[in-house]
Amino acid sequence: MVDVQTVSIAVASASVVIGVIYYVLQIRNQIKLRQTDLIIRLYSFTASKEFVEALEKISVREIKSVDEYRKKYGSLADINQSIQVFSELGMLLRRKLIDIDLIDDLIGRKTVLTAYEKLKPLDEAYRKEQEIESDSFYYLYDEVKKREQEGVNSG
Repeated sequence: MVDVQTVSIAVASASVVIGVIYYVLQIRNQIKLRQTDLIIRLYSFTASKEFVEALEKISVREIKSVDEYRKKYGSLADINQSIQVFSELGMLLRRKLIDIDLIDDLIGRKTVLTAYEKLKPLDEAYRKEQEIESDSFYYLYDEVKKREQEGVNSG
C-alpha cells in the first residue's frame, strides 16, 4: 500500500518537473519574441523613407572627402545616418545577435557592398569624429564579401 508521504513526494517531484518544463518553454518563447521584435525594428528602420532617401542620394553623389562633400552638398546627415546604420548592423553581426541571412533579407548584399565602397573615403573620418574605435561597417562589408565569394545565394 502507498502511504501519503510517498504520494506527496511524487506529486511534489512531478510539480517541479512540470514547472521546469514550463519555464524552459517560456524562455524559448521570449527569445523568439525578442528576435521577432528586433527584426521588425530593423526592418522598419532600414525600410524607412529617410534611410532609403539617404542611400539614394549617396548612390548618385560623388564622394571623395568630407570637406569636398560638405562644400558640394552641405550637410553630412545622409552619410552619417547611412554609416551609423551599417555600423550598427555590423556590430550586431559581430556580436552574433543577428546573422548574415537576416542582413541579406533586410537590405541585400549588393546594398551593403555598394554603400561601403561608396562611403569608404568618409568612414574613417566619421569614426574619428565620433570617437569610434571599432570599424563595424568594414566588418559587415568583409563578412558580406566573404559570403559572396563563397557563392552563397541571397534570400
